[in-house]
Amino acid sequence: MSSPNPQHFRALVLHGAKDLRLSGELQIAIRVTGLCGSDLHYYQHGRNGDFIMRAPLCLGHESAGTITAVGTDVEDFQVGDRVALEVGFPCTSCGLCIEGRYNICRSLRFRSSAKTFPHLDGTLMELTNHPFDKCHKLPAHISDVQSALIEPLAVCMHAIRRSNPPDAESVARALSATRVPEETAALIFGAGAIGMLLTAALAATQHFSTLVVADIDEARLRIAASLPFPLEKIRTYLLPKPASEATPQAEAEADLAQQILSAFCLPNGFSRTYDCTGVASCIRMGIYATGPGGAVVQIGMGGAAQPNIPLSAAALREVDLIGVFRYATRGYPDAVALMGSEKFQGVAEKVATHFVRFEEGDRAFELAAKGVDEQGKPVVKVIVVSGTRFER
Repeated sequence: MSSPNPQHFRALVLHGAKDLRLSGELQIAIRVTGLCGSDLHYYQHGRNGDFIMRAPLCLGHESAGTITAVGTDVEDFQVGDRVALEVGFPCTSCGLCIEGRYNICRSLRFRSSAKTFPHLDGTLMELTNHPFDKCHKLPAHISDVQSALIEPLAVCMHAIRRSNPPDAESVARALSATRVPEETAALIFGAGAIGMLLTAALAATQHFSTLVVADIDEARLRIAASLPFPLEKIRTYLLPKPASEATPQAEAEADLAQQILSAFCLPNGFSRTYDCTGVASCIRMGIYATGPGGAVVQIGMGGAAQPNIPLSAAALREVDLIGVFRYATRGYPDAVALMGSEKFQGVAEKVATHFVRFEEGDRAFELAAKGVDEQGKPVVKVIVVSGTRFER
């Protein structure tokens, strides 16, 4: 661009031989970017699972900002609008894309991922161009803090949709009963940012009468318990930290799953278990803790191989194993709507625990990697802040 802050700009993009078109892009001054677990993997190891960096890569994909320029072929946006950036670019024409499942398009490219080469740079930058159809306008009452959490909340909204949770009538029947029926109880493994946002989304959308959050970190569980919902709605369970096993692994995990069920008087199991950790032991416990006809929803990303998953324990009770990968077509619109709703107020302030200036990038990553700050307080989500204006 010839000018850092033009009011309008035009760019010719080659789509094929002799096929030059005006690009439908917006120029955006990034205000906030949340750090994701994948960002940390790249920062610490130069790779995220099987995706290995082959060239310098700008990280970050949980971003929101303010439009500073609008392509002349773009409608419905203007300079000054605040937007959240959806950073997956599918082919748009395959069967999966047409079904609205662009997240598993075989040709998908994703900003900040080393899966494809040349890599597509992320959004942890001060100024970026982005396709207008992947920008979601934010209402004025959504704060900068809330806007930084739209992307991970979109993951949660997609997970809820995939899990086909109980309807409102089932929950109403449970609330009028003397005890909580299993079909309206859900278990969430992991009290990180995704786990807390998922718990809040499930509480706000009232798909379950009881939510149990399990984690090995007591401080994070205290934050989860303090989410702005009725105390009887969100319960917590402190898992034992990994140690040398005196009993066989499968037996120990089955026993622990039974202990969780006993603690909440759910002898027949949870209706849905959402694993936000990717840890193999949690996946196994989730299968054991889920009741017949229920589902284990896999959100957290673990290693490439997850050994000794008790598939027979799932198959014999028809417990469905449901994979979740990022978000599909409805993820962002649903996330923006929920984040801006009255029933979700106060959630973002619990999840976004630390804020670091753009110029202190190294500190932001180190803080996220350690999991606790200099005062010993738990780190749930680190937000990198750009520019001079920032509204919590």
